[in-house]
Amino acid sequence: MSAMYRPPFTGVDDDAEIRSFVAEVAAGEVVTSGHDGFPRSTRLPLVWREDLLIAHFARANDHWREIADGSPVLVIVGGIEGYVSPSWYASKREHGRVVPTWNYESAQIRGRARVIEDPDWLRGAVTALTEAHERRRPDSWEVSDAPERFVEGQLRGIVGLEIRIEDVAAKAKLSQNRSAADRQGVVEGLDASDDPRDQILAERMRRV
Repeated sequence: MSAMYRPPFTGVDDDAEIRSFVAEVAAGEVVTSGHDGFPRSTRLPLVWREDLLIAHFARANDHWREIADGSPVLVIVGGIEGYVSPSWYASKREHGRVVPTWNYESAQIRGRARVIEDPDWLRGAVTALTEAHERRRPDSWEVSDAPERFVEGQLRGIVGLEIRIEDVAAKAKLSQNRSAADRQGVVEGLDASDDPRDQILAERMRRV
């Protein structure tokens, strides 16, 4: 069972939709338990392949040294988010019983970690991460564009992380529990904002 709190109206259960969301964000907070018992987190670029997440740490980041093979890991992938003012609700004018909230999209992936130092694996991981982003560009860069000795040196500066996925949960909290009039008011309020992130959130609400 997922540990994510998901009211019924917020749950996202379509596997293709969740994978698309993770691929679009393409990074997440990798959270493990440190030797001192406190959580540790590092934000890493991610590629999702079948039932695996692929990532890598900078070797200088000692977070990876605290990850034993098979240890549990949580990856948090955050999407668009923003503040919702109660002044935007149509119901504010009707009865005033409204409060602020926060709209957002998020996925949580739990699994078991494996740290990898094999140079061939690392080259494949870096290539996969590069291709995932460069394929959108007309003048795409490839790992092979760099001198081989330079690439080998860069690979020595990273450590791989492979996460075998055991559980995935996602949610989109986008005012689905409000009336159509309230939702429209939120969209209009976000659209009027000077913050481009608010306008992206408004567009995301239109698609729900």
